[in-house]
Amino acid sequence: MLRIIAGKYRGIKLDEVANDSTRPTTDKNKEMLFNVLGQFFEGGIALDLFSGSGALGIECLSRGMDKVTFVDSNIDAIQIIKKNLSKLNELSDISAKVVKADAIQFIRASVDQKYDLIVADPPYLLEVYESLLQLISEQEILHVGGILVLEADKTRAITQVPDNLKLIKEKVSGNTKFFIYEREN
Repeated sequence: MLRIIAGKYRGIKLDEVANDSTRPTTDKNKEMLFNVLGQFFEGGIALDLFSGSGALGIECLSRGMDKVTFVDSNIDAIQIIKKNLSKLNELSDISAKVVKADAIQFIRASVDQKYDLIVADPPYLLEVYESLLQLISEQEILHVGGILVLEADKTRAITQVPDNLKLIKEKVSGNTKFFIYEREN
């Protein structure tokens, strides 16, 4: 069972995608991640790539982000994200955009938008980590000082990182490894 673990929507249960195409971030891992990022946000715009159920982006909204864009290529995931967001809309007016698209294609087309936080949880076997870093850097969609989080299998190593992205934390929890980068000038 997924739930929102902190913030103004704390405790709300979220639906999961009912197939094997997604792997939800556990509550334990979400809590650890937000302990590293900071418990709450004072506004900002986030991008949730490979969103699945939308749990990470929804957690960002609950913790104070102003707006989140959710991107996933799976139609079942898109429907679940919309269903989960509707639970929040009943409580307040949230600002969220849901896009059915390949994450790489979305980034290539998103030169007009910059984000304060990007979270990406691609399928582990897809092996797009280094190309995602490169593309995010090239497209300059992350604000200077913005944070990029990649969720991967605990055995994953990332060796090719663009010069303007600095690894600030690498954290393993269970079978998952989080790479946390900050965009520099």
